[in-house]
Amino acid sequence: MRLLMLSGDRQVVVGEKGPFHTLQREFSRWFERIDVLVPAATRPVTTRCLFDVVHFHTLEAPRARRVARIAQLGEELIAEHGAQLVVSHDYGLFANGLAAARIAKRTGVPFLSELHHIPGYPVAESMRERIERRIARSYVGFARERAVAFRVVNHRQMPELLLRWGVPREKIAVIPSLYIDRAVFQQLEQAVPARFDLCFVGRMVENKGLLRLVDAFTALHERGLALSMLLVGRGPLQKTVAARLAKRGLERFVTWKEWVADPAELAQLYRESRLVVCASTCEGGPRFTVEAMACGTPVISTPVGVMPDLLEDGRAGRLVGFDVASLAEGIAALLANEAQRLAAGREGARRAQEFEYARTIRFYASELHRLAGEPFPERALRG
Repeated sequence: MRLLMLSGDRQVVVGEKGPFHTLQREFSRWFERIDVLVPAATRPVTTRCLFDVVHFHTLEAPRARRVARIAQLGEELIAEHGAQLVVSHDYGLFANGLAAARIAKRTGVPFLSELHHIPGYPVAESMRERIERRIARSYVGFARERAVAFRVVNHRQMPELLLRWGVPREKIAVIPSLYIDRAVFQQLEQAVPARFDLCFVGRMVENKGLLRLVDAFTALHERGLALSMLLVGRGPLQKTVAARLAKRGLERFVTWKEWVADPAELAQLYRESRLVVCASTCEGGPRFTVEAMACGTPVISTPVGVMPDLLEDGRAGRLVGFDVASLAEGIAALLANEAQRLAAGREGARRAQEFEYARTIRFYASELHRLAGEPFPERALRG
């Protein structure tokens, strides 16, 4: 079986070995050929082909011409190399999904629309996210009769939303997108001494709830809990977060790392943290919480993405509300009971095993074969 993928992930073409690289490494075992269309990168392109069968094609077009250009190149690739399914990673103004619908109409090749999360759902952080949520709803209304299915990556939050938006249940395919390398992200037999009480990893952007996290951190200090915190990431809100911490005299309790290039180093930072905290208002995963769970670090999280699936019973961490008081209370309660914290870490490590990358990606590949009406090979084609 051959795939055409319309993606927004430029990491691989500029030489970065992130989650998309891991995905293609495993996909190359189950597909005859994969063509991937990605936007032009701002850095030099270093990768055009991976694992002999995954071929990357970059495109550059003004916004007004983007849909037409993606559709044109997609049709040309199908004409030259063939494809049984178009996989569209859909976000923003949904240029990939609109182009995929056009490709499907002109070539007869079905397309799968992938919606990892919807901006502003379950909670909008800004007017911009409210507008983006309306755009997403309009796109779903357009695509629900045209796409063979919608891929979602959690079992509850996204299916419930798409059902409310009129998508038939049979067109909702739950296919997890968290691919965890259990050789790296694992709980060690011997406990690692904690250097940080709290840890956050991710882009410093609106939907991550970072200012709410700082407010909860402040509230805990005002209670007399002199906690430490590790912040890993960078982004537009970085200076605002730093300024708020400085204004409150808390910068000396915070360690910053803008980037961790080595997954092994990131795994060690998780192990050196007593809790990982997610205060997001919308997410597909998030990835960092499940990576931390795999390392035996329990999670405090708002009910976003896969977190309700994993934390609702309270055995692997705690779900909290989207307000400062609830976040602070959840952190304080789990840190106050060391036996409970350790037990939650062990249970989290057990639950994270279901996201082991080879097994998860194999399931993804088998679902794409099913949606295309193609038999899944009994054995990997290579590797």
